[in-house]
Amino acid sequence: MDPSGSARGSGADPSPAPLSLGRRIAFGAAAAFVFVVLVGLGTWQVQRRAWKLDLIARVDARVHAPAVPAAWKQVGPDDAYRHVTVSGTFLHDRETLVQAVTERGGGFWVLTPLRRSDGSLVLINRGFVPGDRRDPATRAAGQVAGETTVTGLLRLTEPGGAFLRSNDPKDDRWYSRDVAAIAAARGLSDVAPYFVDADAAPNPGGLPVGGLTVIAFPNSHLVYALTWYGMALMLAGAMVYLLRSGRRDNQVSGGHEPFGG
Repeated sequence: MDPSGSARGSGADPSPAPLSLGRRIAFGAAAAFVFVVLVGLGTWQVQRRAWKLDLIARVDARVHAPAVPAAWKQVGPDDAYRHVTVSGTFLHDRETLVQAVTERGGGFWVLTPLRRSDGSLVLINRGFVPGDRRDPATRAAGQVAGETTVTGLLRLTEPGGAFLRSNDPKDDRWYSRDVAAIAAARGLSDVAPYFVDADAAPNPGGLPVGGLTVIAFPNSHLVYALTWYGMALMLAGAMVYLLRSGRRDNQVSGGHEPFGG
């Protein structure tokens, strides 16, 4: 035992053995692969962000464009939120209530078929009513009779139901505005494959309340891109640090690479 209290000749080495050349190559290859994957994910999110911004711009243009007649039967994604008008007579006895949560609280959307002059039907989401006004008798003033014109936004059908809640036509429980299912449940034929969200034009008696369409497209792609790129940058920094550390260890060991370690 020397004066410092350390044991000499015991074979103990407090510093870890440097990585072998083979292990450094394997680690470098794996890290390079992960780096490429991270950069690829970041670039994909940048592309997704560009697509989302273009989608938002196109939808905004449709919403604020002059209203056009909703005369077509077939629609696609590029027709969603198109500003339209449709004229006809409401079939109030065939209305359907769809559960809704809005800025006014919980309640129901009132979907009512509108019969056009050619006999075809369009489901109109006339707006929101609170739970205590679900009975049409409590909002009789709003049951508009005769020819009427509705202006609003064309919406694509919402098949199936809501998250974790499926529509139940048998018990008349609806969680989404599934045009085909509602038409079948109400015995309707020749129904357009979309519905129209009525605008905020007031209804007699104040109900239903239209104009509550929420147009929101989550756009966190920039945050995701920065996250992936940041992880790639940290990985690159770790690779550089380990390579430099390996070179220093090699220099300390006299320039010999320890094989098989």
